[in-house]
Amino acid sequence: MSGAEPKRYLILTRRTATFDQAVIAPHYAHLDALREDGRLELAGPFSDRSGGAYLVRAGSLAEAEAIAFADPVHTTGASVVTVYEWNASP
Repeated sequence: MSGAEPKRYLILTRRTATFDQAVIAPHYAHLDALREDGRLELAGPFSDRSGGAYLVRAGSLAEAEAIAFADPVHTTGASVVTVYEWNASP
């Protein structure tokens, strides 16, 4: 990450019609790597099984997009991935 204090980014994943369950294990491996790197704060699926979301810390929107667009759910076309800078507060 850059020298500036990282910001929070909400990454939404919405399943496409071509979603394949086989992508879940590589997706979880992607999230595990982010967790080990200290970037992942929260993650989980939506209860209606339409997709999920995760919260990461990154130095910029471009960095957060690079993280999100490297996710296997995106690279395989299994989900539409959207990234938002999130100004969350407790």
